[in-house]
Amino acid sequence: MIVAVGLDMIELVRIKKVWQNHPHRFLYRHFTAEEITFCRAQADPLPSIAARFAAKEAFQKCWHEAHGWQDVWVVRDGLKPRLAFSPHIQRQIDERAIVVHLSMTHSRDHAAAVVVLERP
Repeated sequence: MIVAVGLDMIELVRIKKVWQNHPHRFLYRHFTAEEITFCRAQADPLPSIAARFAAKEAFQKCWHEAHGWQDVWVVRDGLKPRLAFSPHIQRQIDERAIVVHLSMTHSRDHAAAVVVLERP
């Protein structure tokens, strides 16, 4: 049974502007070191950064309480991205027996993410 769905889409130019104005502060406030390393390894890190930003926003839209930017992050299982969580959020997910699904995409101008919370 689907419990909640969150969707976020962002313009790459918006992320680029913030990143250019506050390069260090923006990255280290919003992303984990692992996320930053992965994105910087890409030929163009901007779409990966924007997609991860969208994933965090999409999760917030379907989660019942506010959390920090570093409490949710994107990791890769092979080619498939998934969300990882701080111990506090992970404990709540486990207690509620929720499975979290993530899909991310980007184009030349936009990045988007969908998060689905499911109770099998």
